[in-house]
Amino acid sequence: MSERSSVTELADSLRREVERYPEGRKLPSSRALMERHQVSPGTVSRAIAVLSAEGLVISRPGAGVFRAAAFTTGPATGARRAPSSTARPGDLSWQEIALSSETGPRDLLAAPVFATLRVPPPDVIDLNSGYPHASLLPERLLAAALARAGRRPGAWERPPTDGLTELRGWFARDIGGHDGPIATGDVLLTSGGQSGLTVAMRSLAAPGAPVLVESPTYPGILAVVRAAGLRPVPVPVDADGVRTDLLADAFEATRARVFVCQPLFQNPTGAVLSPERRAEVLRIARAAGAFVVEDDFSRLLVHADAPALPRPLAADDRDGVVVHLRSLTKAASPNLRVGALTARGPALARLRATQVVDSFFVPRPLQEATLELVADPGWARHLRALGTELRNRRTAAVAALHRELPGVLGNYRPGGYHLWLRLPEGVDDGVLTAAAMRAGVQVTPGRPYHAAEPPAANLRLSYAAAENSAQVVEGVHRLRAVLDQVTTG
Repeated sequence: MSERSSVTELADSLRREVERYPEGRKLPSSRALMERHQVSPGTVSRAIAVLSAEGLVISRPGAGVFRAAAFTTGPATGARRAPSSTARPGDLSWQEIALSSETGPRDLLAAPVFATLRVPPPDVIDLNSGYPHASLLPERLLAAALARAGRRPGAWERPPTDGLTELRGWFARDIGGHDGPIATGDVLLTSGGQSGLTVAMRSLAAPGAPVLVESPTYPGILAVVRAAGLRPVPVPVDADGVRTDLLADAFEATRARVFVCQPLFQNPTGAVLSPERRAEVLRIARAAGAFVVEDDFSRLLVHADAPALPRPLAADDRDGVVVHLRSLTKAASPNLRVGALTARGPALARLRATQVVDSFFVPRPLQEATLELVADPGWARHLRALGTELRNRRTAAVAALHRELPGVLGNYRPGGYHLWLRLPEGVDDGVLTAAAMRAGVQVTPGRPYHAAEPPAANLRLSYAAAENSAQVVEGVHRLRAVLDQVTTG
């Protein structure tokens, strides 16, 4: 049984038990609950936290956990009673008018992002998520970094709005190289990559303006663009990255001032921008008077068998064309939401103004912990181990696809965490995804990765979130059985 289901079951049991207690009655000790329900200390702690959040119990350090006082008043007697979970809500229909807008419902914009963050049931193999499985993350390193960070002088004081100078300097060197064009003063810390994308889109383009995006591209980019009131214009990608001939045409036709791209191990195709096209992207954007927002999300997810990586576009840009985005989240933890935007000139001032209005600053303890993490020799060892495991999983996934589903896999690269599959003609990716979930494997439909109508039906398969390579192979096997049913049914 998973920890998540154990917590839910224990919370349900304690909820029924607590309802029979008088106000102020002490619950059994954690040790007693562990022995009675045969669960771990962490499960007891999380279940108590659930009841505390619901207002059913009060935890008093050193004394124990007690039944909380009821706090609502009955209509007839005035007696206090616990709030009912079945109470009828008021009339909420007015909100439909208040929240109406020309951009459409926000839940529709966010639906593809929610889908990539969905945690599947314990019996479902996760070939959907973009975050590596917990066993691939440096939990001990993070715990030690957090502990050391908490003891740093001033760790709980307010940080500079741009971020700690030491951490900004580290990002500047990591992105641009020691002698590159990026200085510490060109770096602005953000709360992860998605927050950085939001800041960039809201800063660099006026509402209603067109923004060029790769096609296909990460749904989170499309969601950010649309939520900012901007209009995404797709530019096709092939095995060598964005088609620069079509990029030039798109700039000329739309007069756009922003192009968002992922030059390294692009999501979802895995494409790496070729050396010739790298120079062309910068030249075309500079001629159009436009910014290139470089989302370098996968640089730390390079596989053990990869050749030397190309430099970021920002490392070859001395004219302030590139606004670079880097995050440690995928390689470290979904909870280490620390990223960096780099820019120069008035663009940096605009980014800074948007960032401070949106969120003031990144919490200082997270910044301090990040400094401790990247300075630890174990960080480099972790990245090497992660690269080895990602290579092993990719190798297993590719072999399984060639064996089970020949012809669906095109080009793939030694980096990232995903493969882009082309489905047989006539197969609906949404129908296939729903059927796969019922068969115990979660994959990602290709439709949300397109700003316009897709030219073909695709699936994205992630091999990072599963428990191990064997589970990836089993997931592909289940997917083959589902595809057989869909194509013959």
